[in-house]
Amino acid sequence: MVQDHLQRIFREIFSDDDLVLTDTMTSADVPGWDSLAHINLIYAVERHFSIQIADDRLAGFASVGDLRRHIEELHRAG
Repeated sequence: MVQDHLQRIFREIFSDDDLVLTDTMTSADVPGWDSLAHINLIYAVERHFSIQIADDRLAGFASVGDLRRHIEELHRAG
């Protein structure tokens, strides 16, 4: 399940084993989620799921749910 994998990635990137993701969560909800952490997060997601997120989509995710749905779309299309 994409959500479970995302949660593991987020916990690793943000060094928080207690972090619980929700679809409505945004960068403002996660301590340390700044522009550098965002780049690291996207890189880890791309590597883990073997996907490439288009540059024009990188800043367009308003929430964790947006990111999850995009990953699912890429998997269906691939």
